[in-house]
Amino acid sequence: RWPDPESTQVSVASALRGATVVACDYNRDYCDIIALRAARHGMTLPIYNVAGEALPFQPASFDIVVSWDVIEHVHAPNQLLTEIARVLRPGGHALLTVVNRRAWNDPHYHISGINWLPRTWAEWIIARKGRSKQHMAFRDMQRLRELHYFHYREFVALARRHGFRVRDLREELLRSGRLPSRKRSRRIIRTVLRTIGVEGPAYRLQRRWYMGVFELALTRQT
Repeated sequence: RWPDPESTQVSVASALRGATVVACDYNRDYCDIIALRAARHGMTLPIYNVAGEALPFQPASFDIVVSWDVIEHVHAPNQLLTEIARVLRPGGHALLTVVNRRAWNDPHYHISGINWLPRTWAEWIIARKGRSKQHMAFRDMQRLRELHYFHYREFVALARRHGFRVRDLREELLRSGRLPSRKRSRRIIRTVLRTIGVEGPAYRLQRRWYMGVFELALTRQT
């Protein structure tokens, strides 16, 4: 099973479940945080302060790569996927998140509707609301126009060009009846949609025009 990326820290959580883990992060401070969390559990993990576009590993080194909340921040998403494909063994998997270009609630600035606007207008609104991340200490704090968001089909096509088969993890949970929802109203709506046979199309419509983040599994083709 995948460890929950929202838990303690995905590298530490995976190691606690018995995986052999190598951690990487572009931000030196985050590397230190990983080391601190591992130490709290009596572990020492190999941690590399590197960019995802230039991974310091031999080809076919890993069975699984986890890239959670990463691709929107890198300089070259295409090169990141090239590197993930290179270091994965044939049949290996990559778990990653991709921000929807049409996300109604932006996951970085937490302002509704700004992704439906031209970037110039959106950044003006961000500044007016005092949400700008300019001059912050972390190097990965970027302006909205510098972040890489994707339409769902656009990203799927890009991943396929790198030799990946793409699975939408949320859609798989939906089909199995195990997609969690904290709100009772949403569970009721989902039940109604399932009853009348349109739950799948409704989900894909939401994914295209509203959803904030895609949670995807990429499998390297052999």
